[in-house]
Amino acid sequence: MNIARHLALVDELCFRPFPAEHGPSGGGTAAPGYFTAVLESSRGLRGRAPGERAATVEQYEKDRDALYERLATRWGPTDPYNLQTVLLRTEREEIPEPWAGLSAAARAAYLWEAEGTGRWVALAVADRDEADEVRLLAVVTQEAPP
Repeated sequence: MNIARHLALVDELCFRPFPAEHGPSGGGTAAPGYFTAVLESSRGLRGRAPGERAATVEQYEKDRDALYERLATRWGPTDPYNLQTVLLRTEREEIPEPWAGLSAAARAAYLWEAEGTGRWVALAVADRDEADEVRLLAVVTQEAPP
């Protein structure tokens, strides 16, 4: 993992204009009001032994925590945000993107309001779907968390 590169991408996304349409954006996706950047991905691990997946999840959680330490020095420490609650709420109410999609992919996220940008930053490990690849995600959005 390249912490400096990931932090630079988060910084860039905090100031990059949001697109008018949904589509791909440099290793992730972009839509009106948010960016989802895939910082790390386990492409090629689908269908492999569960132990390999668990080791990947553990490594990505360590990588997320290393990024958390750097961002916490900027924007302050934060407790993990429970995305399970958000996922349960999607069953009975309209949860805006990117929060609905993030809650379907990840169990928890570290979350900050990036000072001076009007944007929120979330770091999460997307490992909820056992059949899908594991991803370390950074989400930058103007939509406050639900």
